[in-house]
Amino acid sequence: MKKILSIVLTAAMLCTTALALSACGGSSSSNSSADTKTVASIDDLKGAKIGVQLGTTGDIYASDYEEEGSIIERFNKGADAVLALTQGKVDCVIIDNEPAKAFVAANDGLKILDEPFAEEDYAICIAKDNNDLTEKFNTALADLKKDGTVDSIIKNYIGDDTKGKSPYKTPDGTEYKNGELHMATNAFFEPYEYYEGDKVVGIDAMIAQAICDKLGYKLVIDDMDFDSIITAVQSGKADFGMAGMTVTDERKEAINFTDSYTTAKQVIIVKE
Repeated sequence: MKKILSIVLTAAMLCTTALALSACGGSSSSNSSADTKTVASIDDLKGAKIGVQLGTTGDIYASDYEEEGSIIERFNKGADAVLALTQGKVDCVIIDNEPAKAFVAANDGLKILDEPFAEEDYAICIAKDNNDLTEKFNTALADLKKDGTVDSIIKNYIGDDTKGKSPYKTPDGTEYKNGELHMATNAFFEPYEYYEGDKVVGIDAMIAQAICDKLGYKLVIDDMDFDSIITAVQSGKADFGMAGMTVTDERKEAINFTDSYTTAKQVIIVKE
């Protein structure tokens, strides 16, 4: 992902031509800043205009509030939802904690509510009929957890004292004798996946690289809309999906999940 600030600025430029009802991939309902609601707690979500990234667990959880009179505005990128919040088009944004921190740091006047909205486990999704790859990933993931690689990668991207101090490097002599594995992701989700120049980096990208290095596969990362990832994995267009993907019962009906590699939480971003 490009630096989070540049994402929001880019989204802003793209949105200038759509001032009326739509908001860069959002739904078509109007959100005027004159009709806003203050969201100070989870209880205030009822009847609020909630911004989410399409297809994420934030989208899934927020959908429950539609029966309470809330309006859910869905965006292709989290940055677009945050932009809508800064413009007063939504009252809040529900999104994962770490990307939320990056958005708030890059945009004056925003904050994260102290009360977490939900907790969740992240895992890698693989096609239902590909049990062999699922087992291989679980074995590699277990080894990488045991030797501290996963923890080191996460600390390299999260933590004031550890950030940038333990980047993952492919071991010398690594060979990719087994071909390629394509990873489907949505590379606008810092610090899990984002662009540095033309390269996708981040927690998920580095853990995927470590797994592929261990299994002897060359990693190829395919960037796409988040809500296209599961379909890409199901159809064989991608071998696995990794994009801050939360394990849910609904998703488990469509795809396999590996063991979890980290625990995260959904939070609510609001204006200060």
